[in-house]
Amino acid sequence: MDTLEPRITRRGLMAGTGALVVSFSMGRALAQETAPQPAAPQPPALPGSLDDERFLDSWIRIDADNAVTVFTGKAELGQGVRTALLQVAAEELETDPKDIELVTADTGRTPNEGFTAGSQSMQNSGTAIRNAAAQVRAILLAEAGRRFGVPPESLKVENRTITAQDGRSVTYGELVSGQILHVEAQPQSPLKDPGSFRYMGRPMQRVDIPGKVTGQPAYVHDLRLEGMLHARVVRPPSASAQLSELDTTSIEAMPGVVSVVLDGNFLAVVAEKEFQAINAMRALSAASRWEEKETLPDQNDLPAALQSLEREVGTVAEAGNMPSFTGKIFAATFTRPYQIHGSIGPSCAVAHMKPDGTLDVWSHTQGVFPDRAAISEMLGMPPEKVRVIHMEGSGCYGHNGADDAAADAALIATKLPGRPVRVQWMREQEHSWEPYGPAMLVKVKASLDEAGKIANWGYDLWSNTHSTRPGGAPALLAARHKAQPFPPAPAKLQISPSGNGDRNADPLYTIANKRVLWHFLPDMPLRVSALRALGAYANVFAIESTMDELAILAGADPVEFRLRHLEDPRARDVVQLAAEQFGWSNMPMPRNRGRGFGFARYKNLAAYMAVAVEAEVEPETGRVRIVRAVSAIDSGEVVNPDGIRNQTEGGILQTISWTLYEAVSFDRTRITSTDWSSYPILRFASIPDKVDVHIVGRPGQPFLGTAEAAQGPTAGAVGNAVRSATGKRLYDLPLTRDRVRAAIAT
Repeated sequence: MDTLEPRITRRGLMAGTGALVVSFSMGRALAQETAPQPAAPQPPALPGSLDDERFLDSWIRIDADNAVTVFTGKAELGQGVRTALLQVAAEELETDPKDIELVTADTGRTPNEGFTAGSQSMQNSGTAIRNAAAQVRAILLAEAGRRFGVPPESLKVENRTITAQDGRSVTYGELVSGQILHVEAQPQSPLKDPGSFRYMGRPMQRVDIPGKVTGQPAYVHDLRLEGMLHARVVRPPSASAQLSELDTTSIEAMPGVVSVVLDGNFLAVVAEKEFQAINAMRALSAASRWEEKETLPDQNDLPAALQSLEREVGTVAEAGNMPSFTGKIFAATFTRPYQIHGSIGPSCAVAHMKPDGTLDVWSHTQGVFPDRAAISEMLGMPPEKVRVIHMEGSGCYGHNGADDAAADAALIATKLPGRPVRVQWMREQEHSWEPYGPAMLVKVKASLDEAGKIANWGYDLWSNTHSTRPGGAPALLAARHKAQPFPPAPAKLQISPSGNGDRNADPLYTIANKRVLWHFLPDMPLRVSALRALGAYANVFAIESTMDELAILAGADPVEFRLRHLEDPRARDVVQLAAEQFGWSNMPMPRNRGRGFGFARYKNLAAYMAVAVEAEVEPETGRVRIVRAVSAIDSGEVVNPDGIRNQTEGGILQTISWTLYEAVSFDRTRITSTDWSSYPILRFASIPDKVDVHIVGRPGQPFLGTAEAAQGPTAGAVGNAVRSATGKRLYDLPLTRDRVRAAIAT
């Protein structure tokens, strides 16, 4: 077994000497000519987020009483990451998960891992914790071996106790004196062999569920601090509105009202009790007068509006020569509307400006450190004076209103120092003001060669970045609405391997000649940011719809046609497994029933996902119901198979909702989809009869993430199933009853 010995560290040196003396000579610096100095050696790359927080005690702490604490900068957002990370740490530390305390995202305690997004929690934090835990175990084994005078590999470790062959034993806590764990991590770790796993790869009940189903405090909405005040914000009626008239005298006299906060267009009321704040908010809204202008495009002509906003074009991918299109050709235009995150619980936050001048904020943000930076910039406070602590929110799926609610609470709390302030958004505020998933326009043109393979592929997409994070203070509504506002800067075109608006725009399929262009929009008519899967949802929908149409032109089975263009063996495995478990065939379906298939590798570098669905269409009403869905997913090394199934099932259902129902509506001035009636989502009566998830295990392979892999393939499969059931291709999302009925009628 490899061993890791403690090394002298900067902190250890200072602790031992009480002082650090640095001396240097100015002689060479003042010389007219200086000899070139060799570049400082770069530290070796470390696995996952260890590369950013390189000391083991940033991730693992063991106390003298044998208590184990694990730290992660990632947040529990309902994806079950707390459970999976406990399994990873327990496996390498050789202890029961229930004996580990896991501390999640907190700027005062945990490593800075940026945002919990992009299905990267296991790739980044899971990898870091696993390697850190394995190295901690090796250090403790080495120390125990030194004490016992025996080789470390002769020792046995179980449940935080190390035992020698002669029966002598020592606990972790008895070994961790001084700075033993304050050592820099190494590039290689003595990871356990998958064949010896006790916790990883096995189902484990989620640790966050019991409190949620028994009514215990689980969400930031449940947080109650001593002396806490309740606040409500009055938002402008539209994004361009300016406050023109307001008399707060009557509102300030209302029962329980403590303060009315006015700063430019930022308007809020604070009261002793929550319902007092709600009543005062309604009165304050009625008393305020706003000037509005028509700044939004005609929703019926949104594709043209998007094309008019184009400012530059970037090449996402290019291969071959792209000769002129000949032979059998398919060309189409696909659109996606603005869509909301649809958090069941509207955003909430609590902030406390303390007497010592520090500010604590509790938020369901996806990034405590970026949120701290934005809030401190908005308030003009040093970042070290602001602490952001993550608490779960009831709904996430990307950059929703969490950061904004945190900014609201922080701004209000600075006006009322000494007492905590709780801000709770209303439903219409969440629907109207959260950053939306961006609208998109895609044009595809492809042709086949004589052998029935794709010869040419042209793909043009119109979209913005799909994320305004990290955006600093300008990304916060409160900062934008202040009298001294922080206006947002235009987004910049950035093409990266993982993509954002262009995510998954480059097909994983083998195509000799292709060109993928991103017609970049630096701004959007509506406020937008990251919604689950970013551009992958619409891009894969367009790609997979096109693949089915090309299969029809080639006279090929859709699954066989995909396999014809897939070289990656892991991609082929999930396609074949999903088709096999679904019972895919070319046998005729009953009338008004259809089958559809979809595949993608998320970001072309994360999880592989394939799904087959059966759909039922009512021609008279246009209603589409997905009868069943069968999927296969390869997420790399499996930690909690139940967690992978849960996330994949949830992704399938959410995508069905997006694809059949969801679209933001607006007029030339305001958002009009302000509740669940005007923004319908999937209801229980429309859930498939069965959703199956089959996991392709990859022992010893890197974690690939899971949560967002289902969005693109499911959208493609649903669209293809509707095409199969009706004989009509629908190009505009969502595939509403009206659109389906109109397509059938043509």
